Amino acid sequence: MIPTKVFLTKGSGVHKDKLASFELALRDAGIEKCNLVYVSSIFPPKAKIISKEKGMNELHPGQITFCVLARLETNEPNRLISASIGLAIPRDNNNYGYLSEHHAFGERGEISGEYAEDLAATMLATTLGVEFNSDSAWVEREQVYKSSGYIFKTTNITQSAMGNKDGHWTTVISVAVLLP
Repeated sequence: MIPTKVFLTKGSGVHKDKLASFELALRDAGIEKCNLVYVSSIFPPKAKIISKEKGMNELHPGQITFCVLARLETNEPNRLISASIGLAIPRDNNNYGYLSEHHAFGERGEISGEYAEDLAATMLATTLGVEFNSDSAWVEREQVYKSSGYIFKTTNITQSAMGNKDGHWTTVISVAVLLP
């Protein structure tokens, strides 16, 4: 089975129990009714990015659902956490792209998202043979990647949160859901 559609979603949850916090993050993301199977980070050839709303309409309770998931949790009050999915899609949709997962403590959502996007784009660029300076800033590499003619699109989805002030578990997730 090769997925033909992908949608991105994110969520956060807070609860005194770690597992319940994760469940609430899944609910916030809208995918709590699925049996999630985590897969590695390949964006399938010819797959289309669809909206979360369209993707949600294709999910059914109990469905086995493949996804790339970034997750982080803390019960440390006021601790900043983030979880990001980066995406890089090649211009030639007969080639595969990359999804990346990144989760970090003490990193703002914007920084976490850029890191995940950069990671996915770098993995795709090295696969396609795009030459670049790995020491240059993401903004510079992004321009090199896109001007190379090989990479069509890069993006990310990120959820960040501060740990609950009372020490309850706080969970953040970002997810790429792959649909048949």
